[in-house]
Amino acid sequence: MSECNHDCSSCASNCAERQPEDFRAKLNDLSEVKKVIGVVSGKGGVGKSLVTSLLAVLMQRRDYNVGILDADVTGPSIPKTFGINAKAEGDENGIYPVASATGVKVMSVNLLLQDESDPVVWRGPVIAGAVKQFWTDVVWGDVDFMFVDMPPGTGDVPLTVFQSLPVDGIIVVTSPQELVGMIVGKAVKMAELLKIPVLGIVENMSYFECPDCHGRHNIFGESRIDETAAQLGVDCVARIPFDAKLAAACDKGAIELFEGAWLDGIADKIEMI
Repeated sequence: MSECNHDCSSCASNCAERQPEDFRAKLNDLSEVKKVIGVVSGKGGVGKSLVTSLLAVLMQRRDYNVGILDADVTGPSIPKTFGINAKAEGDENGIYPVASATGVKVMSVNLLLQDESDPVVWRGPVIAGAVKQFWTDVVWGDVDFMFVDMPPGTGDVPLTVFQSLPVDGIIVVTSPQELVGMIVGKAVKMAELLKIPVLGIVENMSYFECPDCHGRHNIFGESRIDETAAQLGVDCVARIPFDAKLAAACDKGAIELFEGAWLDGIADKIEMI
């Protein structure tokens, strides 16, 4: 056996001294992003973009500089939620995110398309490459917390984000259905494989509160999220109810005007990272 020269790039041996390969992409030179939080889901339609937007607004209200990297390239909804209609512009330094009314910096493929209704018909590797460029080629400036709104599942884009960006933790978004335990488990186990902490689970559409009697009704059946979180070792759970005013705020691009305390506990945990 030859003597180790401590150069793992030229060695095929799988010894104890071997260092894991670092796939992280270099952040734009004119940017400083202190913490990166991924918002993930095991399946689509559970409100991942809603949770991303609400958390960004909460942290902005706590006087932090906040950015959103919209990695859901084929289904971008963040600009609509924030009422952003302007297009992203660039120069020799890179592309500049578009700021919302309260100053949340947003980068989404919809800010680059001529018409926001144009479909993005790209294969997985191309989409993953575009998301990576949102990190390397965008002039983010000073950002305390960046939220990454990821597409559902455990495919190319989530893997690219986890490996290319210095993700400090993830939030898993789900809904109160019986198959949720398995789906949440997949997202949590992917994070564990890549050694990324799970900061909390958010159950969206958790219940409906009657405006007359204020009784809570479990439209999708009894929630099992506490049981699932305990099994997975996640100690922070939040619930968002059906709320017509919240849906209207998203449709009108007025998410920054909405008041709701459902995610305060998770925001506290993000703040302590």
